[in-house]
Amino acid sequence: MPATGTRGERLSMGVITDIVLPVSLAFIMFSIGLTLTIGDFRRVAAQPRDFLIGAVSQILVLPLVAFLLVTAWRIEPVLAVGVMIIAAAPGGVTSNLLTLFARGDVALSVSLTAITSLLSVVTVPLIVVTAHQHFVGETAGELTVAGAVLKIFAIVTVPVLAGLAVRHRLPGFAQRFEPLARRISAALFVLVMVGAIYAERANIGSYFAQAGAVTLTLNIAMMAIAFYGAAWLGMRRPQRIAIALECGLQNGTLAIAVAATLFHETLYAIPAAIYSLMMFGTALVFVFLVTRGKPAAV
Repeated sequence: MPATGTRGERLSMGVITDIVLPVSLAFIMFSIGLTLTIGDFRRVAAQPRDFLIGAVSQILVLPLVAFLLVTAWRIEPVLAVGVMIIAAAPGGVTSNLLTLFARGDVALSVSLTAITSLLSVVTVPLIVVTAHQHFVGETAGELTVAGAVLKIFAIVTVPVLAGLAVRHRLPGFAQRFEPLARRISAALFVLVMVGAIYAERANIGSYFAQAGAVTLTLNIAMMAIAFYGAAWLGMRRPQRIAIALECGLQNGTLAIAVAATLFHETLYAIPAAIYSLMMFGTALVFVFLVTRGKPAAV
């Protein structure tokens, strides 16, 4: 896709996509690592069935639902890939907080965020590269699964492991720094999202018309599928709430950074930015619905 805007604007966006986005994502993933403990990973062994259902819902079912939606919607191919990028992204730390507010299983939510964030080094490249080849029908420069794995490993896995190591070795410092890290991460998230929208400001109305409905449908449909699907499988209400929020609150910063890092084109990031704007509203509605008139544990 040809570059648009003045030379100064293109240079500015190059700085954003090549420097600001990776650094922002690395810090955000580091802050996620600060919230984790070795116990979060050990807990998976204690709740294997709950974790497996949540992981399958997020890693397999979510991208499959997204694929079916963008195929039926017939949106612009690049935007279809953008939707697949947000569907491939793991959950974010906001899901852990809202799970607490919704009286869900916070331990399960944290475990899912931790494991899927680490697994994203493999799952995201596989889904995104396959989606690009299917919808766009051409290679994006030197984009390969192996190359994408290395890039995502550098900006996702390494910072998470670094944060986890700091939490393990310096627990006092990690707990003191964590609140500040959350605030910085929130500010960086807003900066990244605004930057992606600003870069495509001339066409944002058209893109929102194409991708807005499908991303909203994906968000609501996936939370419903996760919540009621888990109920059908016999899971208790707190675990169903945790899985639904994990599937409804994706790591938007990671999705935007992946789009910019792998494709060097902000248009791929637009669905992730739109999704990120919508998901908080739908998640808050979900929290209200599941807590209305319900006791703390069901």
